[in-house]
Amino acid sequence: METHVMTARIRTTFEEWSAVFDESVPAQQAAGITSLYRGDSKDDPNLICAVLQASPGTLESFMAANADLIVASGHILETTVDQVFLSGS
Repeated sequence: METHVMTARIRTTFEEWSAVFDESVPAQQAAGITSLYRGDSKDDPNLICAVLQASPGTLESFMAANADLIVASGHILETTVDQVFLSGS
C-alpha cells in the first residue's frame, strides 16, 4: 500500500474543487483508493492537498482515466506534486 501526499494549484475556489473531489469519492473507492484527507493551504487558498492510499499504480491509473474531470474541477495538472510514502517495515 502506498500513501500519496499530493499538492496542486487550483483555478477555482476550494469549495468548487472539493465538491468535485467529494463527488468522485465513490469512483475512487471502486478503483481501490482510500481518501484520507483533503484541504487547502492556510496561507494560499489556491494550493490544495489530498492524502490518499492505494496499491502501486492505482492512483496514477485513476488520474489518467479521469483527467477531464480533474481538470474540470479546477485542478491545474501540471502543478501536481505527488510524494509517495510506504508503510514502515
